[in-house]
Amino acid sequence: MSQIIFGPIHSRRFGKSLGIDLSPGKKQCNYDCVYCELDPAKTMSDYSDVLPVSQIITAVKEALTQHGDIDVLTITANGEPTLYPCLLQLIKEINGIKGHTKTLILSNGSTISDPKVREALLLIDTVKLSLDCATQACLKKIDRMHAGITIEDIKQGMLDFKAMTQRPLIIEVLIVEGINDKPKEIEALNAFLLQLSPDRIDLGTIDRPPAYAVKPVSYEKLLAFTRLFDPSLAVHITQRKTATSKPSAYSKDEILSTLKKRPLTAEDIDILFDEESQNLLKKLLNTEEIIETENNGVVFYKIP
Repeated sequence: MSQIIFGPIHSRRFGKSLGIDLSPGKKQCNYDCVYCELDPAKTMSDYSDVLPVSQIITAVKEALTQHGDIDVLTITANGEPTLYPCLLQLIKEINGIKGHTKTLILSNGSTISDPKVREALLLIDTVKLSLDCATQACLKKIDRMHAGITIEDIKQGMLDFKAMTQRPLIIEVLIVEGINDKPKEIEALNAFLLQLSPDRIDLGTIDRPPAYAVKPVSYEKLLAFTRLFDPSLAVHITQRKTATSKPSAYSKDEILSTLKKRPLTAEDIDILFDEESQNLLKKLLNTEEIIETENNGVVFYKIP
């Protein structure tokens, strides 16, 4: 059980989470991402090592018995979880035993054009898909995908899935210095994400030793990139370890102007606003000149 189940992990966004690893024995993935924390490995289109559904369910049952206050079961893998051939059956059986616990899947998004994958993901409470690029050349450089995977298939699959579900869809974008940090790549992502209209976009960078010699970008660059996205998109910066900004003083007009251009999260406010400016923001909340909204555990401040 210890191989399949890991955690619990405490997450500010999702609460107390137990991970379910569908490929605990080895890396099985159709991507060989330059930023992956796992060692480089040959890409594959199917799992060569498949755990029985019964074994996974037994591990989940034991974990839920041991940890009775779990908020979310997170389906992941040493690789790509949607390559697991019995995913639909597995999710149906998890839904039969999870009670009030929510389910979340972390996928690289590469298989979303497959109707069978979409059918399985429709049964999960929250789906989080990666999309590091919106162009084929960039996808090839950063995600080093298996033969036959195209960005156009991924984008159409995401659009098809979004049209089928009312549940939260989160898109994760990981920025790598010198690859997808060019304005034209962000603009291409923005154009597609405006079509897709996900519930939230998590924008981050490398925070663990990567498989290849690539580097992260700073928080300041991530913040600048958020301004290249349309203000209607809920963009959440997930990586703040590299923040070097000192809190600044903002006037009322500057706060309103800033939030009109781009809603900021509570974490951004903590980094960017000095104490007096944060107090002013609270006054603007009280007068309802700005509003606070929550999106899957992330608080945003925006103009109503």
